[in-house]
Parts: sequence; C-alpha cells; structure tokens
Amino acid sequence: MTDSTGADTSGTGTSAEADLLSWDFIQDPYLTYREMRAGTGPRRLVIKTLSTGLHAWLVTEYSDVRRLLADPRLSKAAGGAAPIIAKHSTEDVSGESITSESMLFSDPPQHSRLRRMFSRAFTMRRTQNLRTRIEELTDQLLGSIPTGTEIDLVESVAMAIPIAVIGELLGVPRAAHHDLRRWNRTLTSVDSEPSEKYRAYMASLEYFRNLITEKMRSHDTADDLINAMINPDNEERFDESELLSTIFLMMNAGYETTANLISSSVYALLTHPEQLELLRGDATLIPNAVEEFLRYESPLNLSTLRYTTEPVEIGDTVVPAGEVVFLALCSANRDPDRFAEPDRLDIRRNAATHLAFGHGIHHCVGAPLARLEGEIVLARLLDKFPHWEAAEPLDRLSWRYTLQFRGLERLPVKLHA
Repeated sequence: MTDSTGADTSGTGTSAEADLLSWDFIQDPYLTYREMRAGTGPRRLVIKTLSTGLHAWLVTEYSDVRRLLADPRLSKAAGGAAPIIAKHSTEDVSGESITSESMLFSDPPQHSRLRRMFSRAFTMRRTQNLRTRIEELTDQLLGSIPTGTEIDLVESVAMAIPIAVIGELLGVPRAAHHDLRRWNRTLTSVDSEPSEKYRAYMASLEYFRNLITEKMRSHDTADDLINAMINPDNEERFDESELLSTIFLMMNAGYETTANLISSSVYALLTHPEQLELLRGDATLIPNAVEEFLRYESPLNLSTLRYTTEPVEIGDTVVPAGEVVFLALCSANRDPDRFAEPDRLDIRRNAATHLAFGHGIHHCVGAPLARLEGEIVLARLLDKFPHWEAAEPLDRLSWRYTLQFRGLERLPVKLHA
C-alpha cells in the first residue's frame, strides 16, 4: 500500500500529466480509462481544467467510484474547496473562489435542507405532468423538419427541446429561451474565454434576479418551479443566493445533460444499425435502451470536484486529507468488472446500475426529467422518421465537453418517413 508520497513503479499513486481536455482524449476517453483501470488504485495526476492545472486523484474503477460517490469523507462544500484548490493548483488562483450555494456544492446538514426544500417544489408529480407538454413540444419541432432534408440533430433537436422544456419548467418566457441557450453554451464551452464566461454568467444572473423580482412583485400565480421555490408550502425558504444557485443547477441538470443524452443516443444507434433495427421493431425497449445509452456514452464524464476531509483508502493507496478527487463516471460505466463486454452497445442489457447520474445524496436531481425527455424524443423520432441516415461519415464527427459534460459538437443526419 502507498500514500501520496510513496513511489509506485506501476504508476499508481505517482504524479503524471493528464490533459483531460486534449483533442485525442475528448474524442475517445475510453482508451485512456482502460489503461488507467489496469492499475490497482487511483492515479495522482495534474489534471488540466479550464483555468489551471490541478494536482488531483482520478478514480476509474466502478466499485471505487460508486463507493466514493456516497462517502461522506469526500466533501463538496464550496466553503472548504477554495483553499484546497489554491493549494493544489499549478498556477495562482488566489483571486478565484467557488461561490455557488446550491445543493451540488454542499454537505449535510446544509445539503439536506436545500434538497428537502427543492424536492417539495420539484416533485415527481411535476415531472410526470410535463409528459404531455414535452410530447407537444417534440411533435411541433419534428413537424417542422421536412423528410429527407439534412439537419444538424444537435442544434435542431437535441438542444432545442431541452431548453424549451427547462424554460417552461422554470417559468421563463419563450422570448428569453434563446438567451438562456446562448449563455449556457458559453458557460459550458471549452473554447470560451474567461471574460466571455464571466459576461455570460453575469448576464444570466441579472436575468434571473430580475425574473424573480418580477414574479414576486406581480404575485405571479403560474405553476412553475421558480414560483414554487419562492412560495414554499411551509416556513423553510431559500435565500436569494441559494435560489439563484439552484436555478443555475437546474439549467445544467435540465439542459446540457439531456441534450447530450439525446444526441449521443441517436449517434449510438446510427453507429450500431442492428440496434436501431431492433428498437424500430419494438418501441417497448425504449426505456431500457435509454439506460444503456446513459451507460455507453455517459453525458457526464467526471463527477464535480470533491476533496478528502480525512485519509481515504482507495485500492492499494491511502489518499490523505486535503486532496482533490475526481470520479470518472465514463470509465466506471465501461468497467468490465461490472458490465460484461462494456464496449458493446446492447439495448437489451440490464444497465440500471450505471453511474451516469451519480450515486448517493448527490444523485442528479434532474435525472427523472432527462430520462423522460430521452424516452419521448426517441419514441417520437422513430414514429415520425423511422429511417435515419448519417449525412457525413460518423467517424469524422467531433465531441465537446468541459471536464464534466461530454456531447457531440454536431450530428448531420437525414430523417426519412
């Protein structure tokens, strides 16, 4: 067993460079992850983020990733993260800090309180009540696509439907949906300059602050999520920073993840025509197929940043307290110790234990909505356009993500009735 200072000739527990934003890695992270899983514990790497390099531990095995997602010794509290990041950054980040007060960047008891309040507003009933509206929005959008015409499915479908759904869920007027999409794209793009990200963040912050103020001033009675959080059914209330952070969290959970799920599902079926034929012949397989798509091409690559609050044993390594840890969801979902023939797409596979939406108390709050949208869009696509054709060689398409998100840049297709 080694600690963070111990040498290890296998590479486990030693420092190395890992550009998880490099072109080669983005296009195929699975080769790198296969090599990493050949070790016996986490890798200590200099992981490049959008603003700096970060000395961090990367965990790739399914059993370890699942266990650590629920381990309270790995904290996500924003307040304690800033000094940890400053300590392990390869550059000076003294002026940077994590300011989010959402449940994603908190530990119990704060996390428990925020999640409890949010769950009272974002109920399963509210999600299921969206089914008819999602079907209507999908039918409207697909109805505007002429058969046999080349479209970019990412732009025209995968991004268009989730932004309309999350906009209506939150209570954002349709006229502002384009701005929400543009700001979110800038905030999650590897290519955006820090100044662009800052402007997009401030513009979206000001928009939602004004929207909340207007809803409160006008005593808006619309049955949307923001109103439900502003006017809770008991005395527990979000303060302004908590409310804004939660709205931003929903924008990510309800938009980027779902858009990536839809586009990567279509891509997976186009690259596996036998699976497309199977699904075309039996629509009852769609819910199970969505779980397999989530496993096969997880819309989230890595978990968000965690740090150890005390020593944690991972494999043959003891990671000391005060260390940064990332959990590789894409790797865990392709681990042969958990999934037989993990690099094979099989829409009949039981993939229910995948970790695409995380695990434990931070399991993605938007997971039911993402699944619902994925199922509806695939069902409507297959019903209206049963025959799909890639308009360009699929092996030439490129992927994009920040450290967390993974999705296609574009997907040119022709849809035939």
